[in-house]
Amino acid sequence: MAGTITIPIIDISADGSDQTQVAKELVDAAVEYGFVYVRNAGRDISAEQIENAFDLSRTLFTSPLEDKQRCNIEKNNQGWSGMHTETLDPKTQRVGDFKEGFNFGTFKDGKATQPIPHSIEPHQAQLAAFRESCHALCQKLLLLFGIGLQVDPPNFFAAAHDPSQPSGSILRLLYYPPPSATPAADPSDVRAGAHSDYGSVTLLFRLRGQAGLEILEKPAGAGTWVPVPVTPPGTEGDESPPILVNIGDLLSYWTNGLLRSTVHRVSFASTPTPGESTRDPRYSIAYFCHPADATPLTPVPSARVAAVAAEVDGNGSATAEYKKLTAAEHLRMRLSETYLQMYGEGKK
Repeated sequence: MAGTITIPIIDISADGSDQTQVAKELVDAAVEYGFVYVRNAGRDISAEQIENAFDLSRTLFTSPLEDKQRCNIEKNNQGWSGMHTETLDPKTQRVGDFKEGFNFGTFKDGKATQPIPHSIEPHQAQLAAFRESCHALCQKLLLLFGIGLQVDPPNFFAAAHDPSQPSGSILRLLYYPPPSATPAADPSDVRAGAHSDYGSVTLLFRLRGQAGLEILEKPAGAGTWVPVPVTPPGTEGDESPPILVNIGDLLSYWTNGLLRSTVHRVSFASTPTPGESTRDPRYSIAYFCHPADATPLTPVPSARVAAVAAEVDGNGSATAEYKKLTAAEHLRMRLSETYLQMYGEGKK
């Protein structure tokens, strides 16, 4: 196991910041790592909002089993998934992931548009506001990526993620039981299998002290898993840990692989940074930002991206197949590989 990786920490909302320079730093981080820490000073999403979301997550996952099962995940990717329901790396995993999750789709007038546990019903407006704040932050990031890549127009990505249009965007609460509660786990098992994310960008919120996330260092063939600390050096005094942002498949496809969609996992046996542990329960919250369903995966109007495309043999391009799809078609393809029991057609 290698030491922790030095992912850049960027404050995208600092007063008086040069947005062109911020955009350049974001693109550089996405090209090199596929991940970037966004310093969280509460300007976009407050520490109170994040704390409340984690409180609701604890409430949800301690709800009676029958209440969660009433909200089982459906093919629309909304609802509760129990232990081993999801298999993020079906080619190598012996069993499904050692975690529970709950996916929230859209809210209308502060109310969920799907079945939810009774314990969460009084708090729907809170979750709706948190989801809205997450999407607004993603829109800011997507505009910065457009500026940094000199896309014409710069809002190309942001416009494709219009929140008024149907999309696969999901707010996901996650709970990983402690290893002591999963004695059947084999030493080769993982809490969440190796995968890249399916959408454009992902926001990941974590709690101090709870380790487990690892990314696969490039080149991928080297197979070196590196832990990603919750609180990187320089952020220890911040009210909340930085928000970890990673590039998803769609943004990578749009940019002909220039922006990296990095493979990552959650491990039982991670070698964490000081002050972090994998022995305890782990909670995290992810916002998966997707383009509108009808968005075609066509090349982005950027000279820098076009230059990358010119270097790739058209017959060998890994993105060529996906660019013929819409965002919704691509998501369905990926979900069918992940939820093997639900779709009954996944490939091992």
